[in-house]
Amino acid sequence: MNAFQKNKSKETLFTFIPAGDDPPKGGFSSQKKSPKLCGTNYPLSIAFIVVNEFCERFSYYGMKAVLTLYFLNFLHWDENLSTTMYHAFSGLCYFTPVIGALIADTWLGKFKTIIYLSIVYVIGHVIKSVGAIPTVGNQVVHVVLSMFGLALIALGTGGIKPCVAAFGGDQFEEEHAQERSKFFSVFYLAINAGSLISTFVTPVLRGDVKCFGGDCYALAFGVPAALMVIALVVFIAGSGMYKKTPPRGNILLEVCQCIAFAITNRLKNHSKQIPKREHWLDWASEKYSKQLINEIKMVTRVLFLFIPLPMFWALFDQQGSRWTLQATKMNADFGGIVFKPDQMQFLNPLLILIFIPIFDFGIYPLINMCRFNFTPIRKMATGMILAGLAFAAAAIVDVKINETTMPSPVPKQSFIQVLNLANDDIHVKIQGQDLFQQPIGAFQDPAEYSKLMLNGAQQNLGFELQSQGSVSTFYHTVQEKSVYSLIVYKSEGNLSSHLIADMETKPAKGLTAVRFINALDQDVNVTIGREQIISINKNYSVSDYTTLERGKYSVQCKTEAKEVTLDLGLLDFGASYTIVITNTSANTIGAWKTEDIMANDVHIAWQLPQYLLISAGEVMFSITGLAFSYSQAPVSMKSVLQAGWLLTVAFGNVIVLIVAQAAPLEQWAEFVLFACLLFAVCIIFSIMGYFYISVDPEDLPEKEEEKEMPSNGNVISLVPQKTKL
Repeated sequence: MNAFQKNKSKETLFTFIPAGDDPPKGGFSSQKKSPKLCGTNYPLSIAFIVVNEFCERFSYYGMKAVLTLYFLNFLHWDENLSTTMYHAFSGLCYFTPVIGALIADTWLGKFKTIIYLSIVYVIGHVIKSVGAIPTVGNQVVHVVLSMFGLALIALGTGGIKPCVAAFGGDQFEEEHAQERSKFFSVFYLAINAGSLISTFVTPVLRGDVKCFGGDCYALAFGVPAALMVIALVVFIAGSGMYKKTPPRGNILLEVCQCIAFAITNRLKNHSKQIPKREHWLDWASEKYSKQLINEIKMVTRVLFLFIPLPMFWALFDQQGSRWTLQATKMNADFGGIVFKPDQMQFLNPLLILIFIPIFDFGIYPLINMCRFNFTPIRKMATGMILAGLAFAAAAIVDVKINETTMPSPVPKQSFIQVLNLANDDIHVKIQGQDLFQQPIGAFQDPAEYSKLMLNGAQQNLGFELQSQGSVSTFYHTVQEKSVYSLIVYKSEGNLSSHLIADMETKPAKGLTAVRFINALDQDVNVTIGREQIISINKNYSVSDYTTLERGKYSVQCKTEAKEVTLDLGLLDFGASYTIVITNTSANTIGAWKTEDIMANDVHIAWQLPQYLLISAGEVMFSITGLAFSYSQAPVSMKSVLQAGWLLTVAFGNVIVLIVAQAAPLEQWAEFVLFACLLFAVCIIFSIMGYFYISVDPEDLPEKEEEKEMPSNGNVISLVPQKTKL
C-alpha cells in the first residue's frame, strides 16, 4: 500500500461503486477526452479535484479542531456535554456518507451530488461562523445557529465523502491504471496535508487573534468556511473538463434489499414441510442471482468481524475532545513558544505520515525476517492494544494533573486559608475546629487550604485571633462547599479580619487569574494587561478576579500621591493569585504575591507518549483493516464494506457520548474504563479472527443468468417439489 493512501485516520482506500459496475476506471469512449496535464497521461481535471479535496479537508478538520473548546468556553457547556456534542457531530459525519452514496448512485450522479452538497456544506459553515459572533443574539440563538450549522456541515462533508475520490478515478482512461493509482496517492497526501495544516493553524486563529473582547471563534470558523468556498469554486471551475458518469444504481441498496427479502421470505415460509437451506441468505434465491447471494455471504462474514471495531474508534476520536480538555490543564510552554491545547491534535496526522513508511519499510519486514506470521487480524489486535495503552498513559497523566487541582468541598464542608497581613505573628483558633496549631507569620505564604467541617449548609463561626498577648474574636458566616481566605490585619493598632470568597476551580482555557488587596490607607487604581484599570478602595478592600493570558506582568499603581510600577513576575497556566498592595519598610509601595491555586506543573509534552501509541495503533488497525476487508470482498461489494467501515466509526462516537452522559466518572477513571473495554474487545476480536478463514473473491463461481422472477408481489409459495436447492 502506498504510504499516503490514507485519509487522516479512518477515511477509506476505496470508494462507493454503482451496482453492477467495476471500480472507477474511466475509459468512456462516448465522451471527449479531457486535456492532459503537462504532456503526461494525467487529465488536467484531476488538479481541480486534488485542490478541492485539500481545501475541503482543511475546512473540516480546521473547524473540528476548535469545536470542543467552542462548546466549553463560548457556549459555556460543561465538559461532559461538550464531549457529547462533539462526538454526536463526529458520528453524524460518518452516518451521512451512506446518504451521499445513495443520492449519487441512484439520482444525481457524483458531479451534481458534490456540487449540491458542497453548497449545503458552505451554508453550514457560514451559519456556524455567524453563530460564533457574540453580538448576534443571545445564548439560545448561538446554540440554535451552531447546531443547525453543524447538521448541515455533517450532511455536506459526509455526503461528498464517497463521491470525490471515485469521481477522480472516473477521469482516467482504462489504459492509464498506473497513473490512476498515483493519483490516489496524491489525493490522500492532499487530505493529510489539509488536516495537518488546519489543526495547527486554526487554534492560533482562535487564541492569538482577539475579537469581541475574547478568543476569536468567529475567525477560527470563518477561515475554514472561506476554504470551503474556495473548494467549491475550484471544483466548479473544472466542470468543462470532467467526465461525468450517469447514476446507475447503488449496490449497497441492492444488498440491503436482498438481505431484507431473505429474512422476510424465511419468516413467511417457516413450515416444517419446506426443506432447510444451507445458509439463511439462500432464502433470497427466488428473486436474486446465486452470484449476488454468494458475494453477499462473503461480505457478511467480514461485516461480522466489524462488530467489535467501534470500540477502537471510541478511543481514537477522543483526541479532539477528552485529550484536548486534558491539555487545557497542562503547562504548554516550550521554551517561550506556547502551544494551544487544541493544537496538540496536529501530532496525529504528522505522526501518521512518519509512521506509515516506518512500518511498511522497517517494522513489518523485520517481523517477517523473524518468520513470525503477522496476519492482518494480529496487526489489528496489536493496534487495539496500543490504543488501550495510550489511554492508560492518558490516565496516568490525568492523575498527575489532579495533584495540582483544587479539591472540591463536599456538603457540610468548606476550605479556608489565612493571610496574615499584620506585622506580627498570630495564633488563629476557629470555633469547633482543630486547625492552625502553629503561629502564622506576617505575610507567610499559606501552604495549603484547610478543611472546615460545618453542622449545616451554613454556620456562623467564631474566629479567635491572638497576637502579643491581646485576643480578639470575630464572627463570620461560612457557606458549605465554598473556599475562603481569612484576611487578618491591624486597624488602629488592633487586630481585625475579613472573610473573602476565593476562586473554587482553576481558570478555564489555561488562563491565569489574579485579584488585588489594597492594604494602603488611600484608594488605588491598578492598570494591568491590555489597559485594564481596576479601582480598589482603601483599607483592605478586595478586587474581583481578572483572568489573563499566562505571562510575566508589571502593573501600574496610581494613588493620589504617587504612581509606581510593580513587578508581579510570572502568572502561570491555571493558577490563581492574590496580590497585596502594601507599604514597604522603605515607605514605598510594594506587592506581595501568594498562589491560591497551584499552577499547571504537568507539561503538555507528557501527552506525546499517548499520541505516539494511538497513532501507531491507528497505522496497524485502520490501514491494515481497510486492506484486509478490501482483499476479502468481491469487486462489486467493496462499497458495501466501505459503508460498514464508516459505520464502525459512527458507532464508536455513539459509544463515547453514551459513556459521557450515562456514566460520569473522574477523568482518569473514564480513561481506564475505555482502556479496559478495548482490551476486552481485543480479546473477543482475536477469538473471532482465529476462527475466520480468509477467502479469495476470485474463487467465486461465474455469474449465473438471472432467473425469471414472479411478476406479482404476493407471498412466495414454496413447496418441496418446486424448490431448487
